[in-house]
Amino acid sequence: MIALKPNGSLHPWRFRVVIGVLAVCSALISWRIVELQVMDGGFLKNQGDKRSMRHTVIPAHRGLVTDRHGEPLAVSTPVLTLWANPSILINHESRWDELAKSLGTDPKTFAERLRANAGKEFIYLRRHMTPQDGEAVTGLKVPGVHSIEEYRRFYPTGEVAAHLVGFTNVDEAGQEGLELTYNDWLQGVPGKRQVLQDRRGRLIKDVQVVSNARPGNDLAMSIDLRLQYIAHRELREALKNFGAKAGSAVLVDIRTGEVLAMANHPSYNPNNRSNLKPDMMRNRALIDVFEPGSPIKTFTVAAGLMSGRYQPTTVMDTRPGTMRVSTLTVRDFRNYGMLDLSGVIMKSSNVGVVKIALDIGAEQIFTLLQDLGLGEYTGLGFPGESTGHMPNHRKWPQIETATLSYGYGLSVTATQLAQAYATLANGGKRLPLSLLKVNELPQGEQVIPEDVSRQLLTMLRGTVDGEGGTGSRARVPGYQVGGKTGTVHKTENGGYAEDRYRSVFAGIAPISNPRFAAVVVIDEPSKGEYYGGLVAAPVFAEIMSGALRLLNVTPDDLPALQQVELPPLQVEEGSRG
Repeated sequence: MIALKPNGSLHPWRFRVVIGVLAVCSALISWRIVELQVMDGGFLKNQGDKRSMRHTVIPAHRGLVTDRHGEPLAVSTPVLTLWANPSILINHESRWDELAKSLGTDPKTFAERLRANAGKEFIYLRRHMTPQDGEAVTGLKVPGVHSIEEYRRFYPTGEVAAHLVGFTNVDEAGQEGLELTYNDWLQGVPGKRQVLQDRRGRLIKDVQVVSNARPGNDLAMSIDLRLQYIAHRELREALKNFGAKAGSAVLVDIRTGEVLAMANHPSYNPNNRSNLKPDMMRNRALIDVFEPGSPIKTFTVAAGLMSGRYQPTTVMDTRPGTMRVSTLTVRDFRNYGMLDLSGVIMKSSNVGVVKIALDIGAEQIFTLLQDLGLGEYTGLGFPGESTGHMPNHRKWPQIETATLSYGYGLSVTATQLAQAYATLANGGKRLPLSLLKVNELPQGEQVIPEDVSRQLLTMLRGTVDGEGGTGSRARVPGYQVGGKTGTVHKTENGGYAEDRYRSVFAGIAPISNPRFAAVVVIDEPSKGEYYGGLVAAPVFAEIMSGALRLLNVTPDDLPALQQVELPPLQVEEGSRG
């Protein structure tokens, strides 16, 4: 028989130990509860939120691109993008065919793609659906299928302004043109929304907006959409009529430096790029370079006038229509005999400009062309813009001096040539070009003396209005027009092709009070007609006529404003000897 102690316990110390351990555990648990709920109250809430709260992106509206009058050229429209959780959708094979058909996808291809991504939790089903079509799919209530709101870029003018505006990718990031150049300006800042979702990713509650989306900035371009349509149309018709390979046209407001139209062909539709080829995307007016030919003669004569050695009445002996410069034979189209400087421009005499160049030296011509912006960027900031090429010699050989004087041995873009003629038209003051609408007139740089500029404008008018001028088809009824034609042999295998040309016309209107300068380049006309006065000049006339009429430029005081009958075309030399 065991004797009990007075308190009735066999081992009182064990009881105390157990009670003590329980008390310590209770204290630790209580402390942990206080720590979690009071001292670190947000911990459990955050842990729970991580398992149910999500942050979704609020898409930002990309800025609008417009012409100078506010006409839309690029807009962002709301669309629905459908996505799926394959780990959920894989268990509902009976709904696959229905879902695939509603998405416009081949059911077999859809099933193969879904099985290949069965281990993932996110795949796109189809991006940028119209809200109506997207809601029709989500209305099927297929488990694991969800939608998000996005924006898609749309270009209302299609191919008309495609080379200038460019386009974005599926995520609305600029890829070409001004969409790329001004991507940071146009692109908005996405917002953030907090939502409550279940474990399958389904939305339970829209909790709050964490940060609002900030839309992108709008961009007002310098182009006038009405003139852009005209340039696009006339260029397209010229390529069709003459079987040409490509073409460009640039129209500049000489008072502001704004580019009012810049068209290129072939073109493309930025809204449907399924059959897009790389050469169709080139903004040829800014990227393609060519030897300008006869339009440079204007500036050779300008350099002669600026040297003080020549006056408009100075007579040049171009007989017998040829001259020998080292190993080069310089030829005119025919023997023009004795010509003053106006006649040299009007008849496009190679012999006349070569004699001026050899007299004053190539350095003066080179310096003037450089001051006019040839051989350097225009400052437009367009992606891929070319600078062209300006030859530069420490000591100029006579042959290079001769070829420079009539526009061979250097290369320019159509836009550079347009800027040079705009400078001439603006009293010799060079303004920076702009593809954006100008609100304040820029400060210009005097490149050509104003009196020389006026003398040259009179000479250029003779090319269009003078008897026997090579640019008669550039006439615009009611206005005085001046310009210079060019028919340039294309390079081939280190030499010049005999049957491949570029037809060029560079001109100004109205001569009495200049407002616009334009350049038209037609690449490889192939239907037997290739002279600049025949191929490029009529395109210039239509574009310039539209600009003068639509912008309400007062007609000159001419005897008659009705359509005049054009005289037979006089061709310029165009050929390199």
